[in-house]
Amino acid sequence: MAVAMSSTCPGLYCGRTNINDSLEGECGVCPRGQRTNFEKICEKCTGSPELYDWLYLGFMAMLPLVLHWFFIEWYSGKKSSSALFQHITALFECTAAAIVTLLLNDPVGSLYIRSCEEAVFPLYTIVLIYYAFCLVFMMLLRPLLVKKIACGLGKTDRFKSIYAALYFFPILTVLQAVGGGLLYYAFPYIILVLSLVTLAVYMSASEIQSFKNLVAKKKRLVVLFSHWLLHAYGIISISRLDKLGQDLPLLALVPGPALFYLLTARFTEPNRILSEGGNGH
Repeated sequence: MAVAMSSTCPGLYCGRTNINDSLEGECGVCPRGQRTNFEKICEKCTGSPELYDWLYLGFMAMLPLVLHWFFIEWYSGKKSSSALFQHITALFECTAAAIVTLLLNDPVGSLYIRSCEEAVFPLYTIVLIYYAFCLVFMMLLRPLLVKKIACGLGKTDRFKSIYAALYFFPILTVLQAVGGGLLYYAFPYIILVLSLVTLAVYMSASEIQSFKNLVAKKKRLVVLFSHWLLHAYGIISISRLDKLGQDLPLLALVPGPALFYLLTARFTEPNRILSEGGNGH
């Protein structure tokens, strides 16, 4: 009994390494991409990420892209014609970074990734690698593009969106390194809350109070549909589509916040409230 007890490694992630069909060394942490079996022997993970895992990776991949688009729009100005090209470039940078990250991840050269059930591999490190490639591609492509086409901006303003990325990439890296586990479980609710708040702020700042104001500019419709996609993404992430018959009808709630805002905006308009208060109503 004593021999059997001593030959079994303690803990859930402690095991012996199997090299050339022979167990070598004492009990220790399994190498990256491996976990123990029921005999406490380290084996290579051969599982596939679940839908929720892919949705989490998609969320982490969207964060730098959305931040890129926000700061490009913020610093480009209303009359600048360079914003569209910068948006496309940012999309290309993040897409290329995602493809390169998947190709370099095990198995190398394939867009398929392996995962360990009930373990963080590869959800933790793959995000950090992706952020690194996003930063590299941005530094290689964006300065040249901005220098060529951002003629309507001053010499200092044209690079501000790049400077902003040099700030938010370290912040995203720290968030993933320190709070990756919390983000994994909370990201569906983060998507819903932020998309609702930003949509309300945008419609208020753009003074959109009716359907006529909404369709007056194509850009407003693009912003609206983008937020609807985020709403749907958050709902799918929460429900995980475990029961399609019950979960798919929830997508009908996607236009709800925008419709509610348009129907009630006229009643909460500050000037109207002040005028009615002054008239004694």
